[in-house]
Amino acid sequence: MSRRRKPQSRRQQPRKPAAQAVAQPAPQPTAKPSTAQTQGARRVTAPRRRGAPARRPSRWRLWPLSGAGFGLLTVVVVGAGVAIAFALHGGGSATTPPPFGTPLGSPAPTPAVLAPPSASVVGQPIDGIQCLGNEQLVFHIHAHLAVYVGGSPRTVPEGIGITPPRQESEVNGAPYVTGGSCFYWLHSHTADGIIHIESPVQRTFTLGNWFDIWGIALDATHVGPATGTVVAYLDGQVYSGDLRSIPLGVHTLIQLDVNGNVPAAPFTFPPGL
Repeated sequence: MSRRRKPQSRRQQPRKPAAQAVAQPAPQPTAKPSTAQTQGARRVTAPRRRGAPARRPSRWRLWPLSGAGFGLLTVVVVGAGVAIAFALHGGGSATTPPPFGTPLGSPAPTPAVLAPPSASVVGQPIDGIQCLGNEQLVFHIHAHLAVYVGGSPRTVPEGIGITPPRQESEVNGAPYVTGGSCFYWLHSHTADGIIHIESPVQRTFTLGNWFDIWGIALDATHVGPATGTVVAYLDGQVYSGDLRSIPLGVHTLIQLDVNGNVPAAPFTFPPGL
């Protein structure tokens, strides 16, 4: 019989030595700070007066402005300054601005009257034009006359061609002649230079007729009491003919400059005229 071989024992692997525990230092007890140390670490505040309310921290913070923010702030400040200056000088009015040199906030001075209606005109016929008890509307048109002396405007007064005693009322803060003893076919109700042509017959009336009813002179060197070289404009164009022959048509614009040459000024007739 064959012998059984004795099984060989497995080679035992050497055991790894156990890891040695690293000794950790024992935790040291934390010492409580002393009362003196605690008081020394506290914030030192200024004493508060008795009865004064405690100050609360401000909720508003100043944030640095960006370039756009700084520009917006500049626009707001400048705009506010302009608005204040405009309000102080009485801005916002839609009326005609005062003449150059008039202080801001002051009313524009009223031009001097060129000449009042002549006292010698008492209702007698003049240049074939009669003075009747009421206005005639068969031929009814309007023209305008502006007069400058030495570059300054002169007022063409109300009441020309309306004989006294005159009745006046106030319209828009200005006098308006409503009646008189009689009305010439050419007359003025207001002091704005508007000539009312109200005739029972249709015919051509002239600037000479108007000055005759006014009772003052008109020629190449005289416009009423003003004397000197006269430059005339008719509907915005220089007129070189006889001043007395200038026709009074529908919305004719006439300007006479004595000792000066003011550019022709525009004029707008009120609605209804």
